Amino acid sequence: MKAIDTADVSVQTLYFQDDGATPNSRFPVVLYHLQIAPTQDAASAFEVQFSAHHWTPLWRGGIFDYHHFHPNAHEALGVASGWARVTLGGASGQTLSVKRGDVLVLPAGTGHRCVESSEDFQVVGAYPHGQEDYDIQRPDSAAHRQALARIAAVPGPGQDPVSGAGGVVMSYWR
Repeated sequence: MKAIDTADVSVQTLYFQDDGATPNSRFPVVLYHLQIAPTQDAASAFEVQFSAHHWTPLWRGGIFDYHHFHPNAHEALGVASGWARVTLGGASGQTLSVKRGDVLVLPAGTGHRCVESSEDFQVVGAYPHGQEDYDIQRPDSAAHRQALARIAAVPGPGQDPVSGAGGVVMSYWR
């Protein structure tokens, strides 16, 4: 299985503020729009791509339908098939559409949930080496201070999960 060709790629960055329950991050969410050949096994290709850049692909599946975040890990979500509407940034965040070939790179603390999806929607979830034991936390103002402390202790990734050492994530997440 070969990795994904990243020559024809567009990128968006999205910023979300701490709302007192969902911490989010001072770093932006990076949304890659990649072109994947219709015949290419996208899930396997994402696994190869993420692994090549030191992000461990741990699962294939959907995105939870409730607001949550990871206080101890960054996360890459590669859309292998189908489409979804995903809310980022918590209850007062932004809902956007993602489809096959898109990759969401979420800094630790970024709220996310799936609002709706196609029946064939599947993502590959990956985490930087050393952050594979990620926690799932729901927004909670009572636990907010603890979540902020945990997020502050999360080291930056060694590489961008899509384009490696010189990628967009590396230039924005310093």
